[in-house]
Amino acid sequence: MKKKINERISETENIVMNTPTRLRTYLILCGVVAVLQPFLGFGQSKSPASITNPRQTVKERDGQHDFDFNIGAWKIHISRRLRPLTGSAAWVEYDGVAIVRKLWNGRASVFELDARGDAGRIEGVGLRLYNPEARQWSLNWASSSDGVMTRPQIDEFKNGRGVFYGQEPFKDRAIFIRQSFSDITTKSSRFEQAFSDDGGKTWETNWIMTFALVKDK
Repeated sequence: MKKKINERISETENIVMNTPTRLRTYLILCGVVAVLQPFLGFGQSKSPASITNPRQTVKERDGQHDFDFNIGAWKIHISRRLRPLTGSAAWVEYDGVAIVRKLWNGRASVFELDARGDAGRIEGVGLRLYNPEARQWSLNWASSSDGVMTRPQIDEFKNGRGVFYGQEPFKDRAIFIRQSFSDITTKSSRFEQAFSDDGGKTWETNWIMTFALVKDK
């Protein structure tokens, strides 16, 4: 750095060698300051404001274990509306068992249901899959009556409650479906399903299922 300063001073002296003494001294000093300025600035410490990133990233919630509460063997009771979205208030009841098994260390689970009632038998399987990039779950269901996987309901758990949404054809029209898990404890929980045929403005519950623990994990 000293060599550069001397070179710049020499250049300045050559430029002003024929100027008056006072002016010559002034110009030389200006040249020295110009050379030193970048080095002086470089050595200064940055202020806290310049170091702190104003766009602090909030850590997103990892929900891959949200369905761990449901792993195990359960006694279940189902209330099902017979004719959804018709104005009917007729319900039927079922009792049975559900077995839920963990896959992929919690990022997926299989839900097996077998229930019977006056209206017959309900036998089906549910597949829950966690998307770590979107941080959301997809809920998929297939009934033994047709062996067809329904379209998934997708969303996440918030404040101890999981609410999931999807869309399916129902009697030649598209409707919205909402499925939710609530009242979650280590020994019980509640599942509800509701339909909407007005774009989500109103909802009609058509399925209520309660879980009571028989055997843990």
